[in-house]
Amino acid sequence: MASPSLFGGDIQDLSFHAEMQSNNRLQFKISAAQGKRFEVPHEHISHSLRSDPSSPITNTLEITHKPFGLTVRRKENRKILFDTTMAPLVFADQYLQLSARLPSHNIYGLGEHVHTQYRHNTNWKTWPIFTRDAFPNGGMHNLYGHYPFFLCLEEESGKSFGVFLMNSNAMEVILQPAPAVTYRTIGGVLDFYIFFGDTPEQVVQEFLELTGRPVIPPYWSLGFQLSRWDYGSLSEVKKTVERNRAVGIPYDVQYTDIDYMEDKKDFTYDKVKFSELPQFADYLHEKGQKYILILVRNPSLSSYLYLLHALKKTSTLNTCNLLVWPGETVFPDYTSQNCIDWWVEEYELFYKEVKHDALWIDMNEVANFKKGSNKGCADNNLNYPPYTPRILDEVMYSKTLCMDAKQAWGNHYDVHSLYGYSMVLATEKALQRVFGENRTMMLTRSSFPGVGKYSGHWLGDNAANWNDIKWAIPGMLEFGLFGIPYIGADICGFFDDSSEELCRRWMQVGAFYPFSRNHNAQGYKPQDPAAYGPDSTLLKSSKHYLMIRYTLLPYLYTLFYKAHTTGETVVRPLLHEFYSDSATWAVDRQFLWGKHLLITPVLDPGVDTVRAYVPDALWYDYETMERMADRKTHINMYLPADKLGLHIRGGAILPTQTPDVTTTYSRRHPMGLIVALDDNNQAAGELFWDDGDSRGIVIKHVTHAGYKEPNNLKFENITILGVPHPPKSVSVTHVSKGSGTGNSTTTVLFLNGLSLNLGETYLVEWELMVEDYQRFDCYPEENDAIDLPMYLYTLTIYLNATALFLLLSSGRPGSPDIDTLRVEIRYHSSDMLQFKIWDPATDRYEVPVPLSVPAAPETDENKRLYKVLITNNPFGIQVIRKNTGTKIWDSSMPGFTFSDMFIQVSTQLSSEFVYGFGETEHPTYKHDLNYHTWGMFSKDQPPGYKMNCYGVHPFYMGLENTADAHGVLLLNSNAMDVTFQPTPAVTYRTLGGILDFYMVLGPTPEMVVQEYTTLIGRPVLPAYWSLGFQLCRYGYANDKEIEDLYRDMRAAGIPYDVQYADIDYMERQLDFVLNPEFKNLPHLVDRMREEGMRFIFILDPAISGNETHYPAFVRGKEADVFIKWPKHLSDEIVWGKVWPDYPNVTVDESLDWDTQVELYRAYTAFPDFFRATTATWWHQEIQDFYENTMKFDGLWIDMNEPASFVHGTVGGKCLGDQLLENPPYMPPLESKHMGLNHKTLCMNSEQILSDGKKVRHYDVHNIYGWSHTKPTYDALLNVTGKRGIVVTRSTYPSSGKWAGHWLGDNFASWDQLYKSIIGIYKHTLNMFFGITLDICGFFNTAEYEMCLRWMQLGAFYPYSRNHNGKGNPRQDPVSWNSTFTEVSRDVLNIRYTLLPYLYTLMFESHTKGNTVIRPLLHEFVNDKATWDIYKQFLWGPALLISPALDKVCTHIHTPLWFEFTFIISTVRGQMVNMPTPMDHINLHIRGGYILPWQKPENTTHYSRRNPLGLIVALSDSGTAQGSFFWDDGEGIGK
Repeated sequence: MASPSLFGGDIQDLSFHAEMQSNNRLQFKISAAQGKRFEVPHEHISHSLRSDPSSPITNTLEITHKPFGLTVRRKENRKILFDTTMAPLVFADQYLQLSARLPSHNIYGLGEHVHTQYRHNTNWKTWPIFTRDAFPNGGMHNLYGHYPFFLCLEEESGKSFGVFLMNSNAMEVILQPAPAVTYRTIGGVLDFYIFFGDTPEQVVQEFLELTGRPVIPPYWSLGFQLSRWDYGSLSEVKKTVERNRAVGIPYDVQYTDIDYMEDKKDFTYDKVKFSELPQFADYLHEKGQKYILILVRNPSLSSYLYLLHALKKTSTLNTCNLLVWPGETVFPDYTSQNCIDWWVEEYELFYKEVKHDALWIDMNEVANFKKGSNKGCADNNLNYPPYTPRILDEVMYSKTLCMDAKQAWGNHYDVHSLYGYSMVLATEKALQRVFGENRTMMLTRSSFPGVGKYSGHWLGDNAANWNDIKWAIPGMLEFGLFGIPYIGADICGFFDDSSEELCRRWMQVGAFYPFSRNHNAQGYKPQDPAAYGPDSTLLKSSKHYLMIRYTLLPYLYTLFYKAHTTGETVVRPLLHEFYSDSATWAVDRQFLWGKHLLITPVLDPGVDTVRAYVPDALWYDYETMERMADRKTHINMYLPADKLGLHIRGGAILPTQTPDVTTTYSRRHPMGLIVALDDNNQAAGELFWDDGDSRGIVIKHVTHAGYKEPNNLKFENITILGVPHPPKSVSVTHVSKGSGTGNSTTTVLFLNGLSLNLGETYLVEWELMVEDYQRFDCYPEENDAIDLPMYLYTLTIYLNATALFLLLSSGRPGSPDIDTLRVEIRYHSSDMLQFKIWDPATDRYEVPVPLSVPAAPETDENKRLYKVLITNNPFGIQVIRKNTGTKIWDSSMPGFTFSDMFIQVSTQLSSEFVYGFGETEHPTYKHDLNYHTWGMFSKDQPPGYKMNCYGVHPFYMGLENTADAHGVLLLNSNAMDVTFQPTPAVTYRTLGGILDFYMVLGPTPEMVVQEYTTLIGRPVLPAYWSLGFQLCRYGYANDKEIEDLYRDMRAAGIPYDVQYADIDYMERQLDFVLNPEFKNLPHLVDRMREEGMRFIFILDPAISGNETHYPAFVRGKEADVFIKWPKHLSDEIVWGKVWPDYPNVTVDESLDWDTQVELYRAYTAFPDFFRATTATWWHQEIQDFYENTMKFDGLWIDMNEPASFVHGTVGGKCLGDQLLENPPYMPPLESKHMGLNHKTLCMNSEQILSDGKKVRHYDVHNIYGWSHTKPTYDALLNVTGKRGIVVTRSTYPSSGKWAGHWLGDNFASWDQLYKSIIGIYKHTLNMFFGITLDICGFFNTAEYEMCLRWMQLGAFYPYSRNHNGKGNPRQDPVSWNSTFTEVSRDVLNIRYTLLPYLYTLMFESHTKGNTVIRPLLHEFVNDKATWDIYKQFLWGPALLISPALDKVCTHIHTPLWFEFTFIISTVRGQMVNMPTPMDHINLHIRGGYILPWQKPENTTHYSRRNPLGLIVALSDSGTAQGSFFWDDGEGIGK
């Protein structure tokens, strides 16, 4: 320790201990290395500390030395949360100081004080913490409780953390604008706990897992309560009770304060004024009410029996005499077992004399009306420490005991703030003794973390003023953080007389305090509701809102159950539910009950309009049942004198009960449900129900079978809010008997007169005439559509466990229905789940593509971002994002079908913003949901509208209206289609296999891709040289043409790294055989490679079988690698025809295509790449070619859909089941009338998986290209010994682990420029390292300006290749004119300059799953304008490319942007027209980023030798950041 305290007693040798106690809790403790110091003997924490982390502590905690400091990071993103290196640690005997920088100003908690706002002001605010009997009047002084705990919300993602210092000594906490926090405490040790959460709620749950979850109170304690100090007599108490009974106020509990006692002495009662007190509880019980009395913990020195008992137990603190209510008193030491035993005995004796139902303990800070004692306090360093925190009066013993008083736990100096805590523990034992198995209630004024496990709390002795009604809300919210959800303020104020207006408004809001008690002080006029007169607005308003409270008590009780079992908050700040909306972060004049009820009170005098915030959800006015039009905005809410704002959140189901004047009576009444439909017409809720009184909860969820409520409760009414149209019919049906009916208004459906028994299951159904956009096409064949004219809404009341499957028959001959299905839901991680539906009785085909899922599921429901519900009739699965309530999947739609060759399932979508699915050409990035159907079946088909192309990717990303994102993969490789409709909804139809869905929860678009690639595999890291410009052409006549091109490109100085050879280099298009016209190509390749170039050649999978000696075929046949018929049909190869020609023929290209195929194309066999023997054979052929014919650096594999120029097989007759070739349902595929075998193999061809299982090509056709890719990649690496690249045409999810992809045989037309961006975007979701469209087009003649603009655009494709087809003019950069050459050179020089940045992006894609080419919405998802942008794109987060595609209309987004020429762009957040002359492409660097660069050369071989540089683009705040990855560019495993 090198930092002196300035207060003496410095401790130089310290002990440091740290551990990850769980995945979300870090403890670190700093204490003296020698000697024992006081540590809090916490009752719960000592039993809850079990270290069980899944990640090493080094992922979270870093230690620095000289000076000592520690840094706590969030392990998943390395964000610094708590950094003590900003200031030195000070550790002396009576002065300990630690400071830490925080990541955010959003700090909540610390207590107990009056905080005039919930979110802390961090402008040098000092908050003392030391329990104290003081008035909560708005000063910054310490109050009754001791809470060194705060929660910090980091950002809009919701990620939060909490910090708890386990120390009970007097302290102060200073909040600073860095932002930072400084702790100063004057004893004990520094024992910190850091809690990590994905949401604020999770932080609270983690904190309460450590300190103890809240007690569940008895049901009656949620009723309204009345109290005052000094009724004067029991007769006056009864008058109060009777006048409130007379006006019908709901009212459960009556209190007596210290005036019931004889001379204010505990365990006595005034035999004159309260002579009938022993019978008072019975008087209340007759009307279903309860009685609570107060004890204040301090025996008087006046002679009475229980003090003698206390002295015999030797449990009082010292022998000093003190002054509290009875006069001179002594104080029990509740940390002593003798004292606890005495307290229990005295309480038991008193209870036998005066019956009551619960206990209120007060003055236990510990409070004293003298300073220290009647003899003063000794002059020592405990009573007068070297440093005194900024506590009230700045004297340690002010209004309490001397600090050197001795207790069993230690000096009062150390345990003062634990006095109330220890009294609670002792009182809990007393209550257990007296009440046994019956639940009771405790209310304490002084508290410490963990008290909520046993007790509630009230906010102390407030006053009747408009400040205190406001400040009660932050106080309640804070005690929700602290783990005491049973919390409230004295309604109408304790001190002073309350005006009618103030008390009326306070009764309105107090009706929604969890602990709802009206209490006032001696000498002030009565303020119980009836005291204001039977005709007063106050009384009527109070009765109205208390009736609403009692109606909703089943919901409130369920919230307390959730608090007790999971640690969820009851009263909840808006930011806990809507943390992505920064407008909620400071809202503290409104609050929520749980997730679903928003309370907006009037807190100012003389107003009837409140400035209220409406969070981003659908809301219904509780009283009018009207749907609010506003959301995510402030509004002026009209609330006249008798009204309070009360709104139900869409998506909620609130259990209700007919109210009465006490809970004893209301619990006998029928129950009901309020169903508030959300934007997707969905709702969900929970109900916990038990007897309300038993200690030790018997969990009887309504979803559990067999629970029979003793009062034979029934649900008699269901109110459904948000029904868009009057229903045609309504029915309520018991699963085995009976039914009922209902009626409706235009937007509210009332189901009345029901008799639904608690403990059983019912279906509530109503049919609505629906709009066209809501109809589902269950029979999608052309000219045979059957639209459902009604939409059947089903509400299942799970009062009993049951499961139903409602399946629609396929109605298709040859595809028998499967009636018994199994459903399995796997919670793989907090952000990923899987749901699988299959036939357990049959070994149906499942996709053999391995996915990476965690070894163990996420079993902690609180950590999951989602919840899953199963619905019945119709059967469906619902996935709900927990923090927003958004239903992102709901397949409880009509038309679910599962038959042998036709499977159909529909789901509603969370919004209209859907991206993905492929491979086909889409005219926009965001899907048009107006009844469009897209077929998926891999095919040799040039891109075209609704033409199924080369790959199959049944994956989409959905953007929710909250700007959260999710992704869904259907792992199915059969032919399929998807139909979108504007509901919004999507229908999947597949021709086989099973339904195996995987869902990732993001919540950002970029995180969706990261999580998806965690599942399917990260993209391969390409060789550095492959990021250079590349040239290819189908139609080179000979090697001389390639040589001339190479010479001209070099002469022009155009950067150029890779040259290709298409099938022209082959002899008659035979793989691995060199065409004599290209006999000098091997020497040319060697020379080019010596000069820094790289070479790639093409391979097709089809192998000719008509050669007399063709080693590739001969060896393949010997190894049995070719696809054959099933043995029961034939043992022959399934022959096709592709590019290879017969030997000794001259092809007449003037003939039509089919005639050429028939006359000239050889029979070809297709290798079955699933087999290990095939991979070995393929490797050998590639190695032989490399070693004996020609060197190469990469491989290009084509025609692997697989493509054939005949349909099915030569001759056209496919053997076996013809339904496989023409199935009962045919998706809308290109040439669907020709069957599935059009331009490919017969579907009954047999393939053999690596495990030996035989499968039909019908099932694995779509993964043929996938199976081809890995053996090719493995062979390339093994043969060349370097990284290289593989480029494949046919793809499936996870192909990107081994290869890049180009978008196929496109056309030379202007529309292909912007469509190339859409195609790249879609494959970005599926994560391929390199995506390109053939620059300037493959088919047709390129036009000059179009090709020039395409060269500019293509210079920023990840995989940049100019390629065109046979018979068309050249279109390479040196084939035009000098202007074209110069423009191409200039733009490619920019590309090469930025290759270090692009390579870094590739590395981050390979290691983290980040996207390389990035849609704007990935970076600016909160700006919905970006959700439709597809004519611009980003390289990573920092480089914006705005190419000229037709006319230039460009969206420049809100951050600071710099043109690549380093001119600041002053426009942001709007559409602008940019000048784009022919020699220019618009490039902008985003402020706040650093881009690595390198001087360009004509190949990367030479540019990599040049110096590196950095482009630093400062943000608005003058900062920038970046990353850089560098290696040798081609090594394997680097």
